[in-house]
Amino acid sequence: MKFSKKINNWLSQVQDVTDDIQISPKLEHKGRVEKIGDGVAMVSGLSKTKLNELVIFETGVRGMVLSITEEVLGCILLGAEQGIKAGSEVSGSGAVAQTMVGEKLLGRVMDPLGLALDGGPPLVPAAYRDIERPAPAIVDRELVTVPLLTGITVIDAMLPLGRGQRELIIGDRGTGKTAIAVDTIINQRDTGVICIYTAVGQKSSTVSSVIEAVQRYGKMENCIFVVAAADSSPGAQWIAPYSACSMAEYFMDQGHDVLLVIDDMTKHAATYRELALLLGYPPGREAYPSDIFYIHARLLERSARLNASKGGGSLTVLPIVETQAGNLSSYIPTNLISITDGQIYLEPKLFNEGLKPAVNVGRSVSRVGGKTQVGVIRHLVDSLKIDYAQFQELEIFTRFSTTTDQHTLKAIEHGRRIRAVLGQSQYRPLPLGEQFALLFALKENILDRLSLDDVAQFKNGIGEWITQQAAALVINRIIDGGELLLKDKNIFYEMLCEYSEQFHSYDGDANATP
Repeated sequence: MKFSKKINNWLSQVQDVTDDIQISPKLEHKGRVEKIGDGVAMVSGLSKTKLNELVIFETGVRGMVLSITEEVLGCILLGAEQGIKAGSEVSGSGAVAQTMVGEKLLGRVMDPLGLALDGGPPLVPAAYRDIERPAPAIVDRELVTVPLLTGITVIDAMLPLGRGQRELIIGDRGTGKTAIAVDTIINQRDTGVICIYTAVGQKSSTVSSVIEAVQRYGKMENCIFVVAAADSSPGAQWIAPYSACSMAEYFMDQGHDVLLVIDDMTKHAATYRELALLLGYPPGREAYPSDIFYIHARLLERSARLNASKGGGSLTVLPIVETQAGNLSSYIPTNLISITDGQIYLEPKLFNEGLKPAVNVGRSVSRVGGKTQVGVIRHLVDSLKIDYAQFQELEIFTRFSTTTDQHTLKAIEHGRRIRAVLGQSQYRPLPLGEQFALLFALKENILDRLSLDDVAQFKNGIGEWITQQAAALVINRIIDGGELLLKDKNIFYEMLCEYSEQFHSYDGDANATP
């Protein structure tokens, strides 16, 4: 009897507990791995899965569906494949691939999935956004007219960029492509432009040097670094630019100006080729599976300057692409040249000769051009590109000539001073006032009276001289005023001539009028 009473009491307690349990049917969407290798898994049994949907493997690693056939799904792994084998269980998430966005990502280094790589606390997003999003409609866009200053004289003078533009940085390996992008990021430290640097397939040492440069010379708290290094999974490298673009669009939709650097698109294309071949994509345009042109176009066309009704923000994209032996007509560079609004071409020959940045202005172009250029600069560079191109041809020609007339010699000497002004050290983007003063000195032939050594000293000291002697005129009246009046022009000419007199080889007439 005692035992029976205990059983009844226990059953009563169990019933009280089970009555409080809410039981409802739960549908689980599960499948199995058919085969796996090289960062790609073929999965069966997930018949309700959508394209770009995230799936979760039994090890906790996530994957993304990139191809769908009648029998299996092709999934790219976004993490390590260790522990996953044929027969492993896979669950559908019901959600397409998303990335975290928000202000708290600023100043951080992260992978495309939101894992912090800088040793800091876990990232806290304001929201999540799909990594694949449609580009802004034509009616939502505004004309690109606001300048994005790089601080690099050769670009700001002859290849001006605008906020909302897509400008390709192209050249052989080791010619300074990343250096231009980094200097542009550094130059935004006081402009309020939010910068996002995306590393796709880069060495960890390269990425570290970029981050250290921005920490030292720029404004780290205004930047986000999205890193899918060379040792990351192919899937992570594939989604990195799309994740970074969604992060940038969040700020653009808030009315901010954003700069996105993708370093580089060549490795991104190679990753896509690898994944597509493993997934069995049918061959498409030329040698690439599917259509890599469309893949890159749908990414880069998300850059825009929005109109006032959409907040007025902008997204400027600087994709980087690597050429082989300067071949601009190869497949991927040709695609990207046709997608973007111009290209900055870095020539190995110029780089090896010591001219840095090694921009070949003859093969570079900005299709937005003068519409975004600061007015006072546009007035000074109307003939600069032609003069420089003529100098380069004359310099080559005169190497084979024994006699040269005075007119040609004068053009060559002037061209050498143009080249001296356009040369620039890394991590030292020039403020607009310094660029104006140097270009003004070129335009008015003040530098033609100095030796090349003295031109270097003139250039090195111009920033301090403007701060001490000419800030009120150059910054407050000319730059901020947006125009160069004849009265201000004459005053600045006299001041610049007086500054030039401190160099021993100066032999011009300081009282001459411009």
